[in-house]
Amino acid sequence: MASCEPLFLGIDVGTSGTKCVVIDARGVIVADATAEHPVSYPKPGWSEQDPEDWWRSTIAAVQQATAQSPGCAALIEAIGLSGQMHGLVALDAAGEVVRPSILWNDSRSSAICNRLQSRDPGLAMLMRTTGNRVFPGFQAPKLLWMREHEPAAFARVAKALLPKDWLRYRLSGEYMGEPSDASGTAVFDCAKRAWSDELLGALKLSRALFPDIAESPILSTRLSASAARALGLRAGIGIAGGAGDQAAAAIGSGVAAEGTISCCIGTSGVVFAASNQWRATPNGELHAFCHAVPNRWHFMGVMLSAGGSLRWLRDTLAQDAVAQAQTRGIDAYEVLAERAARVAIGSDGLVFLPYLTGERCPIPDPAIRGGFAGLDIAHGRDHLARAAFEGITAGLAGNVDLMRALGVRVDEVRLSGGGARSPFWRSMCADMFDASVCLLASDASGAFGVALLAAVGAGVFPTVDAACAATVRTRDLLAPDAARARAYNAVKSRARTAAERALRVEQ
Repeated sequence: MASCEPLFLGIDVGTSGTKCVVIDARGVIVADATAEHPVSYPKPGWSEQDPEDWWRSTIAAVQQATAQSPGCAALIEAIGLSGQMHGLVALDAAGEVVRPSILWNDSRSSAICNRLQSRDPGLAMLMRTTGNRVFPGFQAPKLLWMREHEPAAFARVAKALLPKDWLRYRLSGEYMGEPSDASGTAVFDCAKRAWSDELLGALKLSRALFPDIAESPILSTRLSASAARALGLRAGIGIAGGAGDQAAAAIGSGVAAEGTISCCIGTSGVVFAASNQWRATPNGELHAFCHAVPNRWHFMGVMLSAGGSLRWLRDTLAQDAVAQAQTRGIDAYEVLAERAARVAIGSDGLVFLPYLTGERCPIPDPAIRGGFAGLDIAHGRDHLARAAFEGITAGLAGNVDLMRALGVRVDEVRLSGGGARSPFWRSMCADMFDASVCLLASDASGAFGVALLAAVGAGVFPTVDAACAATVRTRDLLAPDAARARAYNAVKSRARTAAERALRVEQ
């Protein structure tokens, strides 16, 4: 690291901890650190955190990161912020937290969401004003829940912030948001990149509750003296608007412009595609949000149980694979992939529906449930493994196909998450997506993505596109096989048919 080279700090407030990344002007990671914070589950379906725990973990992570390189703290020129989306941080007129933050995975507002979409104000108005369905995790339904169930606390609320925007307030003393994260509140007009006065009026929520909006790369606030002392940084450092966690990770993956999409296969699965123009699905089958790039948008398909379905298979029906993996010194998922590879495409008619916890995209149905369809006495454990891989990948491919149907170009898919480590699964993705897939050569975290946004805001790069082109590299490009891609079309068709007949549970 050159002695006077400017550095940029990315901070990502996740559900389990805060991650910090320090990069130089070439996008090389100089230091990184993570500090944990707790989650509270006070009732079934509830998920909360104390925002002050985010502040404590941010201080710890920043101090740990900057301690890794002598003089690092003095060279930081700008900060970018990312964080878990959708959470509600309710503040009073003095800026004090009114109640614990209600998180993205909290379902207490389910009945309110059903009401909003069925009649008050109805799905048609939601789609017209925001381009999206509303889900229990989104912020605005949580405010409505407070108004109905905690009226005294709601009466004190003067500002409603998202988690990373609360951290911005703690860092700068100012209320400010940005479009990508605001898109997930359920009251943001994504086409206009502004709060929807029409929808806020229909819900009887004051526009004054929500912060002003500045685009993601803009250094819209400055680090206060008190926050600088706590972090060990210089006062006055610019703070970029940043992004919600998914848009931030997309920037870290180089997915800034249309043509390249990302697919993260973790416990859940997320397919993310940039769009150079505003467009939305007719019935909200995909999230259509603002991107962290000015005048760009993105589609996002969220599959609730991707790797989680494979973990379920391992833990419930494939304990022998775990034992075998331990004997051979490999991962149990490698054993499952080996078993799946022994069965022909289509699993001899066996279909797995990965809806173990409901589904969000492209089937927005929390009541749908999964299972095996077409199970035959001739099927064995290898068929179960193959069907599971195919069912999960078909669900992800359904999002890719829907994006294509909307006119989005799909030139390349950048894979990440635990599932991307499997060569077998990567090949299946290429064939079922009918697109070339690749891996990222280095860190693709949200913290890295918003550090790049901070560098853009500081003028190191003229645009977000330029920052991604200069810093993000890929490896292991794999093209689809035309014959296998055709064979997988039948698999996807059977999966769609089985999904239409899937069981629903009472909510």
